Amino acid sequence: MPAVTVDDLLLLQRVRRPDPALTAERRVRGVITAEPGFEGAGFPIRRAFPGPLAPRHTDPFLMLDHVGAVDYAPGEAKGAPWHPHRGFETVSYVVDGAVAHQDSNGGGGVIGDGDTQWMTAGSGILHDEMPTERMLARGGVMQSFQLWVNLPAAAKWNPPRYQDIRGDKLTLLSSADGGALLRIIAGELDGHRGPGATATPITLIHATVSPGARLELPWPPGFNALVYAFGGQGTAGPAGRPLREGQMALYGEEGDTISVTADSRQDGLAGALDVLVFGGRPLREPVAQYGPFVMNTREEIAQAVEDYRAGRLGTVPARHLDVPSPSVTSEADVG
Repeated sequence: MPAVTVDDLLLLQRVRRPDPALTAERRVRGVITAEPGFEGAGFPIRRAFPGPLAPRHTDPFLMLDHVGAVDYAPGEAKGAPWHPHRGFETVSYVVDGAVAHQDSNGGGGVIGDGDTQWMTAGSGILHDEMPTERMLARGGVMQSFQLWVNLPAAAKWNPPRYQDIRGDKLTLLSSADGGALLRIIAGELDGHRGPGATATPITLIHATVSPGARLELPWPPGFNALVYAFGGQGTAGPAGRPLREGQMALYGEEGDTISVTADSRQDGLAGALDVLVFGGRPLREPVAQYGPFVMNTREEIAQAVEDYRAGRLGTVPARHLDVPSPSVTSEADVG
C-alpha cells in the first residue's frame, strides 16, 4: 500500500495506553455495511453513510465514500467532471493512485499516494476531480476516500479555500505497544496534532493495525467515534464486534477510549487491518441539503441553486494559478 509508512514503528512517538482504572471504553452501537454504487462519470464507490444510519449519529459528517481498491485497465479510469459545492468541506484522502483537480478560481494540482485535498467550499465553488493522464494512459490501482464535513452556520459563507496536505506532512505515531501505525490527518490525538486545519472540531486518522494487535485510543469527550475498515479484518469495541473490509463501526457516546483489534490471520496483500478512525463534535444545527449544497434552510438551498444557474459560483474554464510544480498546489486561500 503506497500510503505513508515507516520502516520501524519503534522509532515513532507513542500514544499513551489508557489506564483502565481511570477510563471507560466506549461500546459499539452497531456495524454498518457500506452500500455499493456509482458516482461522477461512473466510478464505483462504497458509501458508508448517508443511508439507513440516522444523520444525528454522524453529525458533523455528512457522507463517506470509499473508492476502490479498483485496478483500472488503460483508458478505464473515470472521475467527477465539473460540479458545484456550497456550505461544507470535502476531504479527499488518496491511499493509492492519483487524482488531478481544478476549480473555477483557477486552482489546480495533483494529489497522490498518501495525500489529502481539504476543500472548504464555503460560499461556493465549481471544481472537478479526474484521473491523471498517466492513470488514463497506463491504468493502475486506485483507492481513495471522500469525507464530507458540515460547516457551522457562521462559516458557510466563508470564502472557498484549499489545504493540500502532502503525505510526508502527516503526523505519524505508534500505538502504545508498537502494533499499529497512526497517521493523523487532522485534529488532535493524545496531545499530537495533524496538519489539517478544521472549521468544525474533528479528528481524522488512518491506522494500520498489525495482525493480532489491539489498538486502544483515548478519545475526546463530546466527540462521536466511527471506524471504517478498508483492508483486512478484525473486531471493534470491548465486545469484539466483527469488522470487515467495507464495514463501519459506530461507537456509543459514553466513555473516553475506543478500541479496534486486528485478527491474527489477515487476508489480502496488505496483511494488516487498515481503518479510518474519525469523529467530531456534533453541530446540532438544522440541515437542508440538495445534492452538492448543504445549508441550514430551504430558502438558502433555493438561493444556492439560483446562484449556480446564474454563474455566481464561478464559471469554467478558469485561468490556472501558477503552482510550484504540476504535482503540488500551494496552501493558500483561493476565494
